Amino acid sequence: MLVAAAVCPCPPLLVPEVATGAAPELDAARTACADAVGLLAAARPDRLYVVGPAPGGAHGVYPAGTAGSFAGFGVDLSVRLGEGSAGEGAGRPADGRSAEAGERVPAGGRPLPSSLSVAAWLLGRAGWADAPIEGLGVDEAATPDVCAGLGRGLADSAARVALLVMGDGSACRTVKAPGYLDERAAGFDADAARALGTADTAALLALEPELAYELKVAGRAPWQVLAGAAEGAGLDGRLLFEDAPYGVGYFVAAWS
Repeated sequence: MLVAAAVCPCPPLLVPEVATGAAPELDAARTACADAVGLLAAARPDRLYVVGPAPGGAHGVYPAGTAGSFAGFGVDLSVRLGEGSAGEGAGRPADGRSAEAGERVPAGGRPLPSSLSVAAWLLGRAGWADAPIEGLGVDEAATPDVCAGLGRGLADSAARVALLVMGDGSACRTVKAPGYLDERAAGFDADAARALGTADTAALLALEPELAYELKVAGRAPWQVLAGAAEGAGLDGRLLFEDAPYGVGYFVAAWS
């Protein structure tokens, strides 16, 4: 069952080498992410799943040891998901299924998608060695029901499961945001922040996929995987960080 979860944003700018001169602008977010990951370790999980949005072709399972890179952002920096090699780990593997066909999607030798690369960087920074790790790249178009089902599968895979859930809020908070200004964005992010901060699984599952797509919300599907995993777990939530630098909603939360 799910015993703890951390929710973190997934912009590559969290990595100081990517942000370069702008790195100090996200220092508070990095500190909150470190605190949230530390709380995962304190829960003493048997298994940690890292869940994040993934583009087409990158959905599915990523074993411990899978490599990721920030070369696409102009930085010669590589990361690995945990310390294991591909195929290592204990317990039943994550039930990675595509939203379209429901089939298992093995990661093979694919590199980590950006969101999981950021997660691998956070875990490496924390020196994570507390439980076996596996990654799951989630289709951003997956329905709430599909997401919740994935989460239930993760929660059922071991006696004590923890999740590190990566995802951003709306990218439409200001005129300089990637998606320009959309007046609906602030309200959507407020609802998401409230749900993440109170571990309100029903409110997370009620987030509308179409509206999230229009507002360029990268976190909606991973958050709904978390909601499915947390059903019946009785966890409490705390919002550790909330801001919208660069016009994008960033949230850090801890559930335990």
